[in-house]
Amino acid sequence: MMKPIVRMLSMTSLLWLAVVAQAQTALQVELTIRDDTPQARIDPNVYGQFAEHLGRGIYEGIWVGPASPIPNTRGYRTDVLEALKKLGIPVLRWPGGCFADEYHWRDGIGPREQRPVHVNTNWGGVEESNAFGTHEFLDFAELLGAKAYVSGNVGSGTPQEMAEWVEYITSQTNSALAQLRRKNGRDKPWPLPFFGVGNETWGCGGSMRPEHSADLHKQFATFIKAPQDNKPLIVASGANASNTAWTEVLLREAVKHMDAITLHYYTIPTGRWDKKGSATQFDESEWIITLSRTLRMDEVLANHTKIMDKYDPDKRVGLFVDEWGTWYDTEPGTKPDFLYQQNSLRDALVAAINLNVFHKHAERVRMTNIAQMVNVLQAMILTQGDQMVLTPTYHVFEMYKPFRGATSLPTEMTSPRYELGDIDVPAVHASAARDTNGRVHVGLANLDPHRTATLTIARASRSSGAPTGRVLTAPTMQSFNSFERPQTLVPAPLEVHRQGGRLIVTLPPKSVAVVSQ
Repeated sequence: MMKPIVRMLSMTSLLWLAVVAQAQTALQVELTIRDDTPQARIDPNVYGQFAEHLGRGIYEGIWVGPASPIPNTRGYRTDVLEALKKLGIPVLRWPGGCFADEYHWRDGIGPREQRPVHVNTNWGGVEESNAFGTHEFLDFAELLGAKAYVSGNVGSGTPQEMAEWVEYITSQTNSALAQLRRKNGRDKPWPLPFFGVGNETWGCGGSMRPEHSADLHKQFATFIKAPQDNKPLIVASGANASNTAWTEVLLREAVKHMDAITLHYYTIPTGRWDKKGSATQFDESEWIITLSRTLRMDEVLANHTKIMDKYDPDKRVGLFVDEWGTWYDTEPGTKPDFLYQQNSLRDALVAAINLNVFHKHAERVRMTNIAQMVNVLQAMILTQGDQMVLTPTYHVFEMYKPFRGATSLPTEMTSPRYELGDIDVPAVHASAARDTNGRVHVGLANLDPHRTATLTIARASRSSGAPTGRVLTAPTMQSFNSFERPQTLVPAPLEVHRQGGRLIVTLPPKSVAVVSQ
């Protein structure tokens, strides 16, 4: 009669031992926020977006036309428009990308049925109807409440063409170009906060040497003229990833002719353009190498900043990371040149790590534009016919909204490493900032897909206020939101406990969280 009781006790003991073992393997992390030594303000434009004429990014993703059976607002998809409004897009870059340096703006104005059809030679050789042009983009930015960042054509354009485009957008006179704009339906000028002089002039924008690119930048920039109260910041076409030599030449030769310089850095798991890896079919080795390559953003920014400090010690010139994000092989069954990829929990971790790094470099990094907003690469939103789904990356951007305009705070962290094979990364990655109301926000990413992380968060100064938290995670590393299951990954409340003057937070494995106090 005693055997069942002994068996029950044994089972209970085993369960207890399992709990103890899990507690012992949990990551113990100490994080101190140095709110006594505040750093630079995090420009809201760090949360910028990018929309290129590429695949289904513009057409089907944003624009369906007024006659479409898909619900729309003046031709813009209503569901996408409303989702982006909720996200609060601060700035939007257009029309490219590689597309920009073959784009001639006059093809995209006037009655849509009369606009010329061209071939998009960069992205799939498909027909470009020019139905989405200057008016459609700038009106869309206004609907979103976003600042416009227009990329001009240096590769196949002329200084005159670029100058006339800026005049068409900004002139409030009775010039021929301003009158043409009015004839096409827009009386008042649009605000034009940012204008890019070319894109990737080292590659698809002209295959140039940096010396030639610097000379062309000065030439084109000289002719960009706008009203005093509507002058755009002039953005130079900067380097690819670790190419600091490009930054060196551009700054040395043309620093007085720019207000910002760009940087492009993509996370490609394999490091190979011909075989980049799947967005959803990957193992733990691909998980850790993706995160390790993302973490390189910190070093890349530091190296370019060092060059910029040499030629611009007053830090007048901003660093715009106007293309970043994951780049995988396209989804099976889709057109390779359309760059359509799913978006998993791994992408959420990539987004959080990059945003944390950008906060750290807030003094120089004053804009970033994730590639891209809808249906292309690491998108916020995916569409299929009249369906729409919000990606894990969208949710990270929404969770991190409190950091916009907040003051970056240094952090000191003691964290174990997450190791697999010959790769090891910090198990937990973090950033902190204080908003204008004095509330401190902490962005957290637990990179370890197996172990819970128990964080003890302290502040250098006395903290107050009720702590809150939100977390994004999923059952597997490969989890994603599909059109059939759009709620697989959504933010959930996270318990935050106060223990004396410290906060105690338990982060699930493979998760992103924001804690506020």
